[in-house]
Amino acid sequence: MRREKASVSGSPRRPRSKRRPAWLRDQAGDAALHPLLVIAMFVVVFLEIHPFQDGNGRLSRVLTTLLLLRAGYAYVPYSSLESIVEQSKAAYYLALRRTQATLRSPEPDWNPWIAFFLQVMRQQKRNLERKIEREHIVLGALPELSVQILEFALETGRVTIADAVRITGHSRGTVRDHVKALSKAGHLVPHGAGRGTWYGPT
Repeated sequence: MRREKASVSGSPRRPRSKRRPAWLRDQAGDAALHPLLVIAMFVVVFLEIHPFQDGNGRLSRVLTTLLLLRAGYAYVPYSSLESIVEQSKAAYYLALRRTQATLRSPEPDWNPWIAFFLQVMRQQKRNLERKIEREHIVLGALPELSVQILEFALETGRVTIADAVRITGHSRGTVRDHVKALSKAGHLVPHGAGRGTWYGPT
């Protein structure tokens, strides 16, 4: 990440609501500002405008994910922004109020919100790193057949005994034993009953 500083002096002006998309495009093409700073500034202005009666916070997180994906941060859908914000509500509202109170002034103070936004981004990346580490530990401790079954369930969202037999080439009895062990260990959760039973990842 480039280390541009979001300072009060010479900070970009608050985009007018009717020109937000154009402003975002202009800033995204400006090498003077890091994409994360542009996204953070766009989001805090969106929240200040508060275009809808309800759901603006959740929508802002969806927009944040979309803009981060467009900026090349391909990992963001795999780690929840929503949960991090929920766990940091006091800091979220404090940073929001501090920056929003200055948005209509000649020199907006972006720093409180940008500092919070970047901390959330760092926490999101750390959460994903820990998630990957846990999955590597889990997969490394499992038999190869169990790994195949679990990976299929993670990729598709579900697996049946018939699916596992088809993809592994093992007998139904052997597959059933491995699926049962994965369920007992908490890696898979059974849904349905009888022949219609399928298993989803936890």
